[in-house]
Amino acid sequence: MKDSGRTYAWDDFRLINAVATTRNLPAAAERLGMDHSTVFRRLKAIEASLGQPLFERHRSGYTLTSAGEEMAALAARVDADITAVTRRLAGQDVAPSGEVRIATSDSLLSDLLMPLLAAFQAAHPAIRLDVVTGNAALNLSRRDADVAVRATDHPPDTLVGRRAARIAWALYGTTGQKHPADPAEAARWVCLGDNLSGLRVIRYAQAMVAPERLAARFDTVGGLAAAVRAGLGVGHLPCFVGDASPDLVRLLPPDPAYATDLWLLTHPDLRHVPRIRTLLDFLAEAVAAKRPLIEGAEPIMPPAPG
Repeated sequence: MKDSGRTYAWDDFRLINAVATTRNLPAAAERLGMDHSTVFRRLKAIEASLGQPLFERHRSGYTLTSAGEEMAALAARVDADITAVTRRLAGQDVAPSGEVRIATSDSLLSDLLMPLLAAFQAAHPAIRLDVVTGNAALNLSRRDADVAVRATDHPPDTLVGRRAARIAWALYGTTGQKHPADPAEAARWVCLGDNLSGLRVIRYAQAMVAPERLAARFDTVGGLAAAVRAGLGVGHLPCFVGDASPDLVRLLPPDPAYATDLWLLTHPDLRHVPRIRTLLDFLAEAVAAKRPLIEGAEPIMPPAPG
């Protein structure tokens, strides 16, 4: 008896499609993960609800009737659509979201990273950034931070990441002052403090500058850069700081001996977390675009003293 009020489920179309494809019930049952008798009963129920057969039974197998051809074509289209949508969705990552804590230094943040982080957050508004500045090494194993952006030639063995660039350092002074032909003879110098003794560049001032000409020492690169801009003395700065400052000029070209690697680091357990991976990939590409500035590729030398 025809049941015009029946709603057909996807399982009904799967069954029709399996029988139409295999042309016999045992093979269709195996494909569907059912037993032969269940497939037979369900197919009979579908045909009864339609009021007409979908297959003709022959010794060679099942062949479609005209009604069966229509239903099988519809079942094939539905199957193809579902397969396509499932494959497409399976290939898409869930949009990264949540909080990422970034540890870096004041100069890296203000002079290099800040516009990059602004662009990142605009592209990924579901990711919140928590930025911690300072030169002390944070313990990423304890989740003091998720990502560390550091200038170092010896990243901790407990972290993983990539070397994004080589930070060049050069000697800078203000554009408004006259500087001697030999910058080493500058009357006043400023340099970094002992807390950053791991940076080879501070050894120059310690070895080459008489103590009476050393006007001040600073515990951050940001403070040192502010001192050079204020005219307190000449000093070594990262090229991405000095060359980006219109009121500063290079007095000596970068010395490769003072260069330091710039690393993007995270804990091994975090590197595949979508929001962490997304940030690291973004920063690596953005820093690569700024590599000429970071690596001091375009020297700016002062005019000859008049």
